[in-house]
Amino acid sequence: MALSPLIVHDVAEQLLACVCAELTLTAAKVDGQPGCPCVACVVPGKPAWDNCTGDCSGAQTPGQLTVNLDRIYPTSAFPTETKDVIGSRNCLPVRQAADYVITLLRCAPTYTGNGCPPSCEEQAAAARILHVDAVSVINGVMCCFPQTGDARRGHQFLMGALRTLGPEGQCVGIEQRLTVALPFCGCTAGGES
Repeated sequence: MALSPLIVHDVAEQLLACVCAELTLTAAKVDGQPGCPCVACVVPGKPAWDNCTGDCSGAQTPGQLTVNLDRIYPTSAFPTETKDVIGSRNCLPVRQAADYVITLLRCAPTYTGNGCPPSCEEQAAAARILHVDAVSVINGVMCCFPQTGDARRGHQFLMGALRTLGPEGQCVGIEQRLTVALPFCGCTAGGES
């Protein structure tokens, strides 16, 4: 089935907007919780861990929020990848699914100038931010994202596991994977899309 040329990017932008909005809402509710990072964008491929500690311009929230496409695959029974042969005489009811990755990076406590490791208090504060971020990302995907789709019931998607990343360098964060059933518009006459 034919896809809209912009659907993959549009879904990535919708995911980014939903998660960023939820991070902002959470920051207003939870004292000391940073909001949506000043670097929040859709990226091509895996994100570079290059902006988790910068202050972006002084007054904005440091960190990095990215959404990237991992892969697209055919599915006859979402979310299972189909191994069916697609015929040359007709457009079978096979749709496409896309795997997306949401990555959120924050500052991680690091060694002092004297070579001392971070204190337990610094570690606990970073853990609290990470844990609240994890719930915020889940809430953004579960509560906002379904309503961004054009279908009557919104986007159909499968939530993957959320996992922690790092600490590595001066970054620590989370990664949320999800698979989205892409809406299709049908094939044109002659089976061409």
